[in-house]
Amino acid sequence: MIKSDKWIIKMAKKGMISPFSERQIREGVISYGVSSYGYDIRIANEFKIFTNVNTTIIDPKNIDERNFIDFKGDSCLIPPNSFLLARSVEYLRIPRDILVICLGKSTYARCGILVTITPLEPEWEGYVTVEISNMTSLPARIYSNEGIAQLIFLQADEQCELSYKDKAGKYQGQRGITLSRL
Repeated sequence: MIKSDKWIIKMAKKGMISPFSERQIREGVISYGVSSYGYDIRIANEFKIFTNVNTTIIDPKNIDERNFIDFKGDSCLIPPNSFLLARSVEYLRIPRDILVICLGKSTYARCGILVTITPLEPEWEGYVTVEISNMTSLPARIYSNEGIAQLIFLQADEQCELSYKDKAGKYQGQRGITLSRL
């Protein structure tokens, strides 16, 4: 069952989302906060921009940090046909009977900017690492502290037998932008 805004507000007050905006903030920004059946998260002002300057290989089993340039700012340019990593402003604590699906916001999608976040499993907690791809042949700007993706909360009929926390998942409790781990 998909959870409504009333459920999201109730759970956020119990610490599921922090900081939390009880209403959708829209004026002058790409929206964030509670929506009808989800919550729009923001990205912080920290970025890891992909670069091919060092001509290394992208290997998810052995990520080379030289593939990324660290950047902080109110906005960030993604090079053409490239990507960057960012993190959410919000820290999340997912309940044991909830699975979260994340989808990019249409404002960015309509500009050729795609947001990829894998599902957030039951009892996962941390800042969300967000992958943002620029599918265009032009540089693309994204904005810190504004909406980047919508979280949709799916509640199971029963609690899972083995949660992400039980498995001691490798991304549990991540605090910053977290690169691929084996």
